[in-house]
Amino acid sequence: MAEPATEPTTAEPMTTEPTATEPTAAGPLPAEPPATGPEAGFTAGPETGGSGPGLRAGLEAILLVVDEPVAEVTLAQVLERPTREVAAALRELAAEYTAAGRGFDLREVAGGWRFYTRAECAPVVERFVRDGQQTRLTQAALETLAVVAYRQPVSRARVAAIRGVNSDGVIRTLVTRGLVEEAGTEPESQAVLYRTSSYFLERMGLRDLDELPELAPFLPDDVETLEEHRQ
Repeated sequence: MAEPATEPTTAEPMTTEPTATEPTAAGPLPAEPPATGPEAGFTAGPETGGSGPGLRAGLEAILLVVDEPVAEVTLAQVLERPTREVAAALRELAAEYTAAGRGFDLREVAGGWRFYTRAECAPVVERFVRDGQQTRLTQAALETLAVVAYRQPVSRARVAAIRGVNSDGVIRTLVTRGLVEEAGTEPESQAVLYRTSSYFLERMGLRDLDELPELAPFLPDDVETLEEHRQ
């Protein structure tokens, strides 16, 4: 007696479960969460491929050493970032400093940004500087004061060219101590000019600047040549 026919069977394809380490067809692996610690302020440096300052850290580093407000476009060029991104980061930093009650503010003034002492902290800074009235001036302060005395009225850039080093901080100290004062601006560059004050004459025991010692015994005769070599 013939056996009934049976339907042909087909082998079922083997399937494998995706492992935890392999990407699935559904999409790419989820991105890693952004860093939130101190390393968040650093990104890969474009020149060396290593770690370098991030936008916020770079802005803070630059603004700590400037003496005049810096424009957003200038900061963007130096940091090689879009101006809009730099502007947003500056406003975020300013808001954070204010909210944290820091002793300084980041302000947008005169078309640029700069750090300023908070108004309520100004008396503390003034006392700190003026408490040193009876102490001897540093070598840098003496050099700067001498340049101002013999070349007045003189700009900070001129003082720096003669000394061969940035003198902005020293000049601010001399102004705070009352030994140096502003004397208008240069017609061409509009740079602030400085001169010695009447308090300087009092401290030096001089009636006027004509009683200053001759410059020749202390500096080379050709001061202009000296300045050119310094630059």
